[in-house]
Amino acid sequence: MERITMSLDSALAEQFDAFISEHGYTNRSEAMRDLIRQQLEKERLEKSEDGYCVATLSYVYNHHELELASRITEVHHHHHELNLAGLHVHLDHDNCLEIAIMRGPIKKVQALANAVMAERGVRHGKLHMVPVALAEESHGHGDTPHVHSRPLT
Repeated sequence: MERITMSLDSALAEQFDAFISEHGYTNRSEAMRDLIRQQLEKERLEKSEDGYCVATLSYVYNHHELELASRITEVHHHHHELNLAGLHVHLDHDNCLEIAIMRGPIKKVQALANAVMAERGVRHGKLHMVPVALAEESHGHGDTPHVHSRPLT
Protein backbone atom coordinates (compact mmCIF):
# COMPACT_ATOMS: atom_id res chain seq x y z
CA MET A 1 0.00 0.00 0.00
CA GLU A 2 1.27 3.44 -0.89
CA ARG A 3 1.04 6.29 1.63
CA ILE A 4 0.12 9.79 0.45
CA THR A 5 -0.17 12.99 2.44
CA MET A 6 -2.59 15.80 1.73
CA SER A 7 -3.39 19.16 3.21
CA LEU A 8 -6.90 20.51 3.71
CA ASP A 9 -7.99 23.89 4.99
CA SER A 10 -9.67 23.75 8.39
CA ALA A 11 -13.23 24.22 7.11
CA LEU A 12 -12.90 21.44 4.54
CA ALA A 13 -11.27 19.08 7.07
CA GLU A 14 -14.11 19.77 9.49
CA GLN A 15 -16.72 18.97 6.82
CA PHE A 16 -14.82 15.82 5.84
CA ASP A 17 -14.71 14.67 9.48
CA ALA A 18 -18.47 15.24 9.73
CA PHE A 19 -18.93 13.17 6.55
CA ILE A 20 -16.80 10.39 8.04
CA SER A 21 -18.84 10.37 11.22
CA GLU A 22 -22.21 10.47 9.41
CA HIS A 23 -21.26 7.55 7.16
CA GLY A 24 -19.73 5.35 9.87
CA TYR A 25 -16.12 5.37 8.74
CA THR A 26 -13.55 4.64 11.41
CA ASN A 27 -10.76 6.61 9.74
CA ARG A 28 -10.06 9.20 7.07
CA SER A 29 -8.09 6.81 4.87
CA GLU A 30 -10.96 4.42 4.18
CA ALA A 31 -13.35 7.31 3.53
CA MET A 32 -10.86 8.84 1.08
CA ARG A 33 -10.31 5.48 -0.69
CA ASP A 34 -14.08 5.06 -1.15
CA LEU A 35 -14.49 8.60 -2.50
CA ILE A 36 -11.63 8.07 -4.95
CA ARG A 37 -13.08 4.72 -6.12
CA GLN A 38 -16.50 6.34 -6.55
CA GLN A 39 -15.12 9.15 -8.69
CA LEU A 40 -12.95 6.84 -10.80
CA GLU A 41 -15.92 4.53 -11.46
CA LYS A 42 -18.18 7.46 -12.30
CA GLU A 43 -15.71 8.89 -14.81
CA ARG A 44 -14.95 5.47 -16.30
CA LEU A 45 -18.66 4.87 -16.91
CA GLU A 46 -19.20 8.38 -18.32
CA LYS A 47 -16.22 8.24 -20.69
CA SER A 48 -16.52 4.73 -22.06
CA GLU A 49 -19.45 2.55 -22.97
CA ASP A 50 -17.14 -0.13 -24.37
CA GLY A 51 -16.27 -1.91 -21.13
CA TYR A 52 -18.05 -4.40 -18.94
CA CYS A 53 -19.90 -3.99 -15.67
CA VAL A 54 -21.77 -5.72 -12.93
CA ALA A 55 -24.96 -3.92 -12.06
CA THR A 56 -28.13 -3.84 -10.05
CA LEU A 57 -31.36 -2.51 -11.45
CA SER A 58 -34.06 -1.84 -8.89
CA TYR A 59 -37.55 -0.64 -9.64
CA VAL A 60 -41.04 -0.51 -8.14
CA TYR A 61 -44.18 -1.17 -10.13
CA ASN A 62 -47.90 -1.76 -9.62
CA HIS A 63 -48.57 -5.37 -10.54
CA HIS A 64 -52.20 -4.53 -11.41
CA GLU A 65 -51.02 -2.38 -14.34
CA LEU A 66 -52.27 -4.03 -17.51
CA GLU A 67 -49.76 -6.72 -18.59
CA LEU A 68 -46.86 -4.81 -17.03
CA ALA A 69 -45.31 -7.85 -15.31
CA SER A 70 -45.40 -9.72 -18.63
CA ARG A 71 -43.82 -6.79 -20.50
CA ILE A 72 -41.02 -6.52 -17.92
CA THR A 73 -40.42 -10.28 -18.08
CA GLU A 74 -40.26 -10.08 -21.87
CA VAL A 75 -37.58 -7.35 -21.69
CA HIS A 76 -35.51 -9.49 -19.31
CA HIS A 77 -35.91 -12.59 -21.50
CA HIS A 78 -34.84 -10.58 -24.54
CA HIS A 79 -31.56 -9.87 -22.69
CA HIS A 80 -31.27 -13.18 -20.81
CA GLU A 81 -27.49 -13.31 -21.26
CA LEU A 82 -27.11 -10.25 -19.01
CA ASN A 83 -29.25 -11.47 -16.11
CA LEU A 84 -27.53 -13.29 -13.25
CA ALA A 85 -30.24 -13.22 -10.59
CA GLY A 86 -33.41 -11.47 -9.58
CA LEU A 87 -35.35 -10.72 -6.44
CA HIS A 88 -39.09 -10.00 -6.31
CA VAL A 89 -40.63 -8.49 -3.16
CA HIS A 90 -44.33 -7.76 -2.56
CA LEU A 91 -44.40 -4.34 -0.88
CA ASP A 92 -48.17 -4.17 -0.38
CA HIS A 93 -51.34 -5.35 -2.14
CA ASP A 94 -50.48 -3.37 -5.27
CA ASN A 95 -46.76 -2.67 -5.48
CA CYS A 96 -43.75 -4.89 -6.09
CA LEU A 97 -40.03 -4.20 -5.84
CA GLU A 98 -37.77 -6.06 -8.23
CA ILE A 99 -33.99 -6.14 -8.22
CA ALA A 100 -32.10 -7.56 -11.19
CA ILE A 101 -28.41 -8.40 -10.87
CA MET A 102 -26.65 -8.21 -14.22
CA ARG A 103 -23.23 -8.59 -15.83
CA GLY A 104 -22.20 -7.68 -19.34
CA PRO A 105 -21.24 -4.89 -21.73
CA ILE A 106 -22.05 -1.45 -20.32
CA LYS A 107 -24.09 -0.46 -23.41
CA LYS A 108 -26.26 -3.57 -23.23
CA VAL A 109 -26.83 -3.30 -19.47
CA GLN A 110 -27.85 0.35 -19.88
CA ALA A 111 -30.19 -0.58 -22.74
CA LEU A 112 -31.89 -3.29 -20.66
CA ALA A 113 -32.26 -0.92 -17.70
CA ASN A 114 -33.65 1.85 -19.89
CA ALA A 115 -36.13 -0.55 -21.51
CA VAL A 116 -37.43 -1.73 -18.12
CA MET A 117 -37.60 1.74 -16.57
CA ALA A 118 -39.38 3.14 -19.65
CA GLU A 119 -42.26 0.66 -19.35
CA ARG A 120 -45.50 2.45 -18.47
CA GLY A 121 -46.18 1.83 -14.77
CA VAL A 122 -42.57 1.30 -13.65
CA ARG A 123 -41.62 3.77 -10.92
CA HIS A 124 -38.54 4.56 -8.90
CA GLY A 125 -36.12 2.84 -11.28
CA LYS A 126 -32.41 3.04 -10.46
CA LEU A 127 -29.38 1.48 -12.15
CA HIS A 128 -26.09 1.10 -10.31
CA MET A 129 -23.09 -0.10 -12.33
CA VAL A 130 -19.58 -1.06 -11.26
CA PRO A 131 -17.00 -1.27 -14.08
CA VAL A 132 -15.21 -4.64 -14.18
CA ALA A 133 -12.67 -6.60 -16.14
CA LEU A 134 -13.94 -10.00 -17.25
CA ALA A 135 -11.70 -13.05 -17.31
CA GLU A 136 -12.62 -16.63 -18.12
CA GLU A 137 -10.79 -18.96 -15.75
CA SER A 138 -10.72 -22.51 -14.50
CA HIS A 139 -9.09 -23.39 -11.20
CA GLY A 140 -8.14 -27.00 -11.40
CA HIS A 141 -7.91 -30.16 -13.42
CA GLY A 142 -11.14 -30.75 -15.29
CA ASP A 143 -12.83 -27.58 -14.04
CA THR A 144 -15.26 -25.92 -16.38
CA PRO A 145 -14.10 -22.40 -17.24
CA HIS A 146 -16.23 -19.68 -15.71
CA VAL A 147 -16.24 -15.89 -15.75
CA HIS A 148 -14.62 -13.79 -13.04
CA SER A 149 -15.59 -10.12 -12.71
CA ARG A 150 -12.85 -8.01 -11.13
CA PRO A 151 -13.65 -4.40 -10.18
CA LEU A 152 -11.34 -1.98 -11.99
CA THR A 153 -10.84 0.23 -8.93
